Amino acid sequence: MARTVLLTGFEPFNQETINPAWEAVRALDGWSVEDCTVRVRQLPCVFGAAIAAIVAAVDELGPALVIAVGQAGGRNDLSIERVAINVDDAPIPDNDQRQLLDQPIVAGGPAAYFSTLPIKAIVRDLRAGGLPASVSQTAGTFVCNHVFYGLMHHAAKNAQASQAAATMRAGFIHIPYLPQQAAAHPGAASMSLADMIEGLRIAVRTALTVDVDVSVAGGRTH
Repeated sequence: MARTVLLTGFEPFNQETINPAWEAVRALDGWSVEDCTVRVRQLPCVFGAAIAAIVAAVDELGPALVIAVGQAGGRNDLSIERVAINVDDAPIPDNDQRQLLDQPIVAGGPAAYFSTLPIKAIVRDLRAGGLPASVSQTAGTFVCNHVFYGLMHHAAKNAQASQAAATMRAGFIHIPYLPQQAAAHPGAASMSLADMIEGLRIAVRTALTVDVDVSVAGGRTH
């Protein structure tokens, strides 16, 4: 029986009419790769509800791999996130007009979770495919980090209960604006939808085939 890959993207937020994360992941729904079938889900850009939605999808599908994808307007590459931190500190309201400040995502939870994706191998393969990419050391403190932390917390709990769940890999990727969005944000970088889709194809394939991440420089001095 084919395994499942779960990809998620958010609905538009912050007065945008489109979210490149959703446009990119939904293009891959039903794609078959490495004996897996990709399934996609849209997440609300809402604290709490977004975690509930991704957890429900994980429990429904029992995926071998989960990659949550979010928009990072202003970034100029495909950013493979290293770590999710246990804090909500929203610079803007979510789509329910809630602006959480200095609150833990999970009360009493670990300060942080690391991605279980081969993040540096993904960056290597994206660059080999001609796409700009880097390891990111912060997923922010808005709903993207919120979902990333919630996903990894759920994965950690499941890993204790089930050997199958213990093998699930999970993480988060940020992508830039689409060109039509960047036109409304002078000076902001953008990436074509075709390149975003190809980047996600590469990331999924690498995550399914690379067991041990490569050891190359991916950090920053500040």
